[in-house]
Amino acid sequence: MLPASATPVATYASRREIFGWAMFDFANQAYTLLIITVVFGELFTTVIVGDRGDGFRLANFLWSLALATSYLMVVVTAPLCGAVMDYRAEKKRFLLISYLATVATTAMLYFVEPGFVVVGLLLIVLSNYAYSMGESFIAAFLPELGPPSALGKISGFGWALGYIGGLFAAGFTLVVLGEATADNFERIRWVGPFAAGFFLLAAIPTFLWLKERGTPQPSGVAYRHIAQQRVLTTFHELRYFKDLSIFLVSLLFSMAGVYIIIAFAFIYGAQVIGWDESVRNIMFIIVQITAAVGALGFGFLQDKLGAKRTYQMTLALWVTAIVAIWGTPELTVWANSRFGWHWQAQHVFLVVGCLAGLSLGSSQSASRALVGLFSPLEKSAEFFGFWGLANKLAGVLGIVMLGVLQTLIGLQASILLCVGLFMIAMLICAGVNERRGREAALAWKST
Repeated sequence: MLPASATPVATYASRREIFGWAMFDFANQAYTLLIITVVFGELFTTVIVGDRGDGFRLANFLWSLALATSYLMVVVTAPLCGAVMDYRAEKKRFLLISYLATVATTAMLYFVEPGFVVVGLLLIVLSNYAYSMGESFIAAFLPELGPPSALGKISGFGWALGYIGGLFAAGFTLVVLGEATADNFERIRWVGPFAAGFFLLAAIPTFLWLKERGTPQPSGVAYRHIAQQRVLTTFHELRYFKDLSIFLVSLLFSMAGVYIIIAFAFIYGAQVIGWDESVRNIMFIIVQITAAVGALGFGFLQDKLGAKRTYQMTLALWVTAIVAIWGTPELTVWANSRFGWHWQAQHVFLVVGCLAGLSLGSSQSASRALVGLFSPLEKSAEFFGFWGLANKLAGVLGIVMLGVLQTLIGLQASILLCVGLFMIAMLICAGVNERRGREAALAWKST
């Protein structure tokens, strides 16, 4: 493969197609929020496994093990699937398979009862694997939806719509299903089927309006051979895409921190902060709204300031948020004694949730758009497969490190691990040259 002239996407896809693409983010937030971040994660650790005299440390470790296993499966398969999708122009077909698999395995979480630890672990591994693969597949369509100067805005719109979807899903859960406790188990166990049904229905516009633009290459070659050959070639070509390679390493560290927060934020609230159900419900809403604002606002900012600068700003915001999360109990005690207040740590934690939400939406949107800028159109699925690889390898490393660390020093102290991860990511990203990376993507063409 040699660099040559190529024509970038100069116009937008139709509004209907962009909306259809973004609706997948809207739909899959039901899984992320209800299963991984908030309801089922808390249900699994506190009820299905429970406190076995160790302050939930075994439960937290098993939860981290299930997520890390699913992410490791993505690491192995995402680039291979991306290579086949580009070669055969089958992004939409692969997306459909992952979507149906996520829906089926999520619905079956209904059958996970207290003590059914192995069944719960298996279904979380399978459902999170299918969901995570779909996350990479839908991202591979991004470079086709508009010119490079607009990818930040389009990506931000998708993430923002996703968090709005999460708000709808959370609203139903709060009103109808209630809290994740043993006493309420017969109602809250329906969270799996509800998340599956929400995903199933809300993603229909994606498959109606999103277009498959690629041109399939000659068939007759086994998928396994296509995947192996193209992935090996791409590893060789990554030397040409220097800035993409550097950014993926930065992303490895930043997303390790993000995945820790996604997996443990609400567990942290239950175990460290000791919040009431009403405060937990308010946090549901706060995180979704602020994450949507962060994704949309930083998406527009990115198209003006540049993707790299925006991404680094989001990492600095994350460092501030993590320090605030860690210091919430002590900050509450200090403020009450200094000013004579009577605040509770759970109420201070709501303020911290605003910072975390802004950080979450903005960093995910900025990283996806930056990969889109650095990806040649004819290899977008494959390169987003490597984006998925970096994301999920980050999930493996971050969640395993946190899972082991919290067994040694507890969950509160362990959360500071994220500060180090985000700072390392900032330092590595300093070596990225955004202009050079964009030019490399535009100049690449297969020969």
